[in-house]
Amino acid sequence: MPNRLIHSQSPYLLQHAHNPVDWYPWGPEALKKAEVENKPILVSIGYSACHWCHVMERESFEDELTAELMNERFVCIKIDREERPDLDNIYMDAVQAMGLQGGWPLNVFLMPNQKPFYGGTYFKNEQWTRLLANIADAFKKHPDQLAESAEGFGHSLNRSEIEKYGIRVSEEQANPDDLIKIISKLSPQFDPEWGGLKRIPKFPMPSIWDFVLDYAIIAQRKDLKERVFFTLKKIGMGGIYDHLRGGFSRYSVDGEWFAPHFEKMLYDNGQLLELYAKAYQVSKEPLFIEKITETVNWLETEMLTEEGGFHAAQDADSEGVEGKFYTWRYSELEKLVGDEMPWFRKLYNLKIHGNWEEGVNILFQTEDYSKVASDFKMEDSELLSKLDTIKKKLLVVRNKRIFPGKDDKIISGWNGLMSSGLLQGFIATGEKRMLNLGLKNLDFIQEKMIIDGTLHRSYKNGKAYTPAFLEDYAAVIKAALRAFEINGKKKYLDLGKKLTDDCLLHFFDEADSLFFFNNPKAEKLIANKKELFDNVIPASNSIMARNLHRLSLFTYEDHYALISQKMLNQMRELILKEPGFLCNWASLLLETVVPTAEVAIVGKGAQKLAGELLKKHPSNLIVAWSEKMTESAPILTGKTPDSTGNALIYVCFDHACRRPVSTIKEALDQLPYLT
Repeated sequence: MPNRLIHSQSPYLLQHAHNPVDWYPWGPEALKKAEVENKPILVSIGYSACHWCHVMERESFEDELTAELMNERFVCIKIDREERPDLDNIYMDAVQAMGLQGGWPLNVFLMPNQKPFYGGTYFKNEQWTRLLANIADAFKKHPDQLAESAEGFGHSLNRSEIEKYGIRVSEEQANPDDLIKIISKLSPQFDPEWGGLKRIPKFPMPSIWDFVLDYAIIAQRKDLKERVFFTLKKIGMGGIYDHLRGGFSRYSVDGEWFAPHFEKMLYDNGQLLELYAKAYQVSKEPLFIEKITETVNWLETEMLTEEGGFHAAQDADSEGVEGKFYTWRYSELEKLVGDEMPWFRKLYNLKIHGNWEEGVNILFQTEDYSKVASDFKMEDSELLSKLDTIKKKLLVVRNKRIFPGKDDKIISGWNGLMSSGLLQGFIATGEKRMLNLGLKNLDFIQEKMIIDGTLHRSYKNGKAYTPAFLEDYAAVIKAALRAFEINGKKKYLDLGKKLTDDCLLHFFDEADSLFFFNNPKAEKLIANKKELFDNVIPASNSIMARNLHRLSLFTYEDHYALISQKMLNQMRELILKEPGFLCNWASLLLETVVPTAEVAIVGKGAQKLAGELLKKHPSNLIVAWSEKMTESAPILTGKTPDSTGNALIYVCFDHACRRPVSTIKEALDQLPYLT
């Protein structure tokens, strides 16, 4: 018989709906049961694409004897961290406060009042059953000791971020020396051999490379540009990238981008699409446009819904085996590739007995196309033509395999990140399908995921559910402002402004000028958290601070800028101390030190000029345009075309404009750089 999760929308929860564990979704029913029956609560948190979540389910949650113990002694709650990142944040913090390693699956034990007293991540079945028995026994015999421990962790969870991290308003204003200090601290962390950071496992961390690229552009540092390009080449050539269909996995387990956990998350791919597009604009590197195009192919073919939304993720596993869908036996490739196998083998580092586990091969490129072509006496164009044919052949065969599972819910914030990536992709390539996908996605969010004026987090089966978190608002606002720059329609500026005002009303804490991750008025939780550190997704507060900065320039409403500046002033000392975890904040610092150009273009040909300017200079400017005089946005008010009606470009700083010009070159000459 199914348990209560059978009524969920979440694919992750539905995967557990037929477990013998009497799972409850998070909600009043489960919490009340724990209180009435005086039982400890087990909260188990994971997500659909999580490999070790599936392993623990098979080993423990599908086991009848284990389930019997869980059902008898605990109230068991399953949470999809992608649906409820607020709860995941709270209980992840609790586990880390216990001195334990965080990760997923996250298993946390709570008192009936929801306060945590113990936790951990993946446990083998033998460890898990022993732990369950010990905790049940301790709760029965020593509840007072567990309650005391829980009170201590509860106090820790409720410490403000201001207190926890020693945040204080900086007495100094941000200055160019700050940027030099940040780069000086980041640079020794760069891996000179494989790109990325000197960390294992290795995550792409787009916000770090986005900041380094922006700084390199503004400071005219060719060496730093090359560090970014080198990293992006290595990622794009690595096993972390799907060479047949496109798209990036979350991270590699090694330091060489070789063996990933094979799950593909929408949020990673949206950010990497945006970063590769910006890097292509600066470098014109053909490999980058290949990754952009193939990733959009994957997105369009495997993640897009008819309504215009994008699914959340694809699993690492198929048929219960991690990476089975993506890997190849040498004999299989030899049969399919035929006479081209010698160069194909070298290109992707293939081994007869496999280059990975269980005798299989991951496609892993370590030399560029030119080198391999030269080694085999081919022109680059010949090799690329042959490679395209082989990729298509292998993809046909791979598509006959059993596909990995898919998390087919639509998450508004992750869609916002992908929309931004697609719009940047259009700026870089001029490919209209990217523009259409990005705008249709934003229209879908506005039409289907804003219900009675409230943005929602998730959408599935024609229904939006769970009010959105700050992460969602921030990412959608960012995309809406970008859409206004490209498309010029006021509705996108209005969307960005409306959602920003909603955030200020429901999430903003005037006591410290930062935003809560959750809406404290929507649901009473044991803690209300503020997300400050940029991780694989930048902190929702840092995205909002940058949104407020940009929105103030479009609208001339200074209160947005004042809040953004207050947020940055508080974070400045922490940014200088730990820039590797605060690079999206560092980008805002850069936009403060080097004033963001406010560019208004009015007159015939304005749209074309706006597109060219955004393509030529992908850093630290905002653009608004109209083919005729208009007051649709304050930045455009009072701007006129030339005497013949042709477009003039107004480059402004703090609402004061330089001499209007008619060419992109003249406009670029008016932009500031660090010297």
